[in-house]
Amino acid sequence: MSLALNVLIVEDETPASEKLERYLTRYSADISIKGIVESVEDAVNWLEANQSIIDLIFMDIQLKDGVSFDIFKEVTVQKPVIFITAYNEFALEAFKMNGIDYLLKPITFTDLSNSLKKVEELGNQLRWSDDRNEAITKTFDTAQSKSYKNRFMVKLGDHIKSITSDQISILFADGRDVYLITNQLRKFIIDYTLESLSEILDPKLFYRVNRSYIVHISAIQDVVVYSNSRLKITPHIKWEPEIIVSREKVSEFKEWFDGAH
Repeated sequence: MSLALNVLIVEDETPASEKLERYLTRYSADISIKGIVESVEDAVNWLEANQSIIDLIFMDIQLKDGVSFDIFKEVTVQKPVIFITAYNEFALEAFKMNGIDYLLKPITFTDLSNSLKKVEELGNQLRWSDDRNEAITKTFDTAQSKSYKNRFMVKLGDHIKSITSDQISILFADGRDVYLITNQLRKFIIDYTLESLSEILDPKLFYRVNRSYIVHISAIQDVVVYSNSRLKITPHIKWEPEIIVSREKVSEFKEWFDGAH
């Protein structure tokens, strides 16, 4: 039986909210996204005006203006919440705040499916709105197109150059240093961590395949199945170290490589 739900998404990263919306639609065509908001302030305003038209909330914990727990201090949240975060230290507090599940990023379709099955099992305890299909939807479409970094300043002796994102093949970490490798196999050290690069680079073009490497989609020459169901990437540039997609990232990498992100 198809699950029918009206959902609010509280998420300040556009790629993450788009991915969640895609997974929800894939799970059930009867799931309707009634709003996507990016901040504590917008979530409070949205819930004060529209809470009656939704059945469930997906809520990232770290938002651009604070943590989502602050929402509960400003408005009475009467709907169940599935929390999504990159950190696991908030689990106890999450379950004190209407939380019925707690998903760690990067979430998979399987993770989401298991959460929604839990919602279905709790369905007879939730108060669905009988007239939700007739309710006027006020969607706060604040998921603006995020501006991603498209060039890096690097030093070459006494000279300074600007490397655009389409000139980058790979970025990799070696100890505490992070290097940018161009399509011409030129190597520059940059003052960023891979974690910060993952946030500021366009996720449609760049993907972090493991703890040490981020690759550009156009830099991939070949992908082959490796040991233990992992994947091995061969870049267009001449690169000796192996670039292996971490086992836990294989499924998501395939989606990214297929253009599903």
